Amino acid sequence: QVQLVESGGRLVQSGDSLRLSCVASGRTFSNYAMGWFRQAPGKEREFVVAFRLSTGGTYYADSAKGRFTISRDNAKNTVYLQMNSLKPEDTAVYYCAASTTGVVAGTADKYDYWGQGTQVTVSS
Repeated sequence: QVQLVESGGRLVQSGDSLRLSCVASGRTFSNYAMGWFRQAPGKEREFVVAFRLSTGGTYYADSAKGRFTISRDNAKNTVYLQMNSLKPEDTAVYYCAASTTGVVAGTADKYDYWGQGTQVTVSS
């Protein structure tokens, strides 16, 4: 089992920056892939970014390119999502996910473990 706990979400203004954290515990392996998804009210869960822990290879959704950056701190078993130039349309619950197969994918069904989510609200 892998447990994921997100934090860092809050109310910010348009143009602000925010960093989300995802702490992993339990059975974690260096060959996992980690991803961030988000879900706005009334919408389906949307892929944001993913990367493979062993290679660092990343895959960004078009909506995240140039504004969001994924990173990690191995010593803390933590994955971060740095979000810059936030827009009201970025408002959503942000979820951290882990794929035990290590596949860097943009679809939720490729991920085996999920956190509980953290709310990000961007006001205009």
